[in-house]
Amino acid sequence: MLPSSLPAQFARDLAPQVHALLLNWYELEQRDLPWRSTSDPYAILVSEMMLQQTQVDRVLPKYQQFLSAFPTLADLAAAPTAEVITVWVPLGYNTRAVRLQSIARQVMTEYDGRIPDTIDELLKLKGIGRYTAGAIACFAYHKQVATVDTNIRRVLHRIFLGLEHPEPKVNDAQMLILAEQVLPPDHAYSWNQALMDLGATICTSNNPHCPTCSLQEACQAYTEMSQHSLFPSGVVLRQLRKVAEKKKTYQSQPFTSTNRYFRGRIVDLLRTLPANQRMSLPELGKKIKPDFSEEDHAWLQKLVVGLVRDGLLDAAEDGVRLP
Repeated sequence: MLPSSLPAQFARDLAPQVHALLLNWYELEQRDLPWRSTSDPYAILVSEMMLQQTQVDRVLPKYQQFLSAFPTLADLAAAPTAEVITVWVPLGYNTRAVRLQSIARQVMTEYDGRIPDTIDELLKLKGIGRYTAGAIACFAYHKQVATVDTNIRRVLHRIFLGLEHPEPKVNDAQMLILAEQVLPPDHAYSWNQALMDLGATICTSNNPHCPTCSLQEACQAYTEMSQHSLFPSGVVLRQLRKVAEKKKTYQSQPFTSTNRYFRGRIVDLLRTLPANQRMSLPELGKKIKPDFSEEDHAWLQKLVVGLVRDGLLDAAEDGVRLP
């Protein structure tokens, strides 16, 4: 339940006004996204897996390409994993491709090829969490369920609870409770999509466009800023920008020197090998890192072990290849 300082009755009282404002805005401003024109659970599963940690504009072309390569869940389950990884590139986080195929295979063997339609059953699929389960139940099967991703969490927090900085007022479990309490009857699909659209386009993390937001009159965060004469360029927005700067500082290491970069290089390189051909670790090291030396062998071995664990590589004494 929500903490006593954030009474549920307040959220329920405010909810009808928010419902009207947000759903009206969404009707006019909703993004035209291809996964919104289908109720195919498989297509929606693909889109949700791709959208994890990846921006919409990068997903759009790959989504269509992936569904062309693997039109059905059965096609994906039966495909060689190396082929699935190849089609997935260059979205990054290639473990998502392996996890997606694993889900497809589990559905084929345990659910006769039909993706479940309830959150409880969806959560039994290895690799699906509460958000993705809720998204499939809502967007594919039009179940009246709440679900919370990063954008939804931020928008709900600001509207109903106020500013989330310097510390959020609720944890993830409490946010899901709030999302369930304010879910509009019979409009879960549009409501969840609207929350995501608002978070992606107006109520952004570090530079929200509050002056153009249709929910000003109902938003508790906007009220907080207005009461203290902090809007639009005052302390609170500066605080949001400080958070952004901290993120930049944390990510200041050049991407081309990170393990994630070299993991991707290994996968990309092995994609060019003929089927079933392997590459030795010394050869692999020299190809992904021009200054590779004996001192780098332990580092490379660790990368390979991680890739094997994630299902992205097959390793043997004579070298490595894609699965």
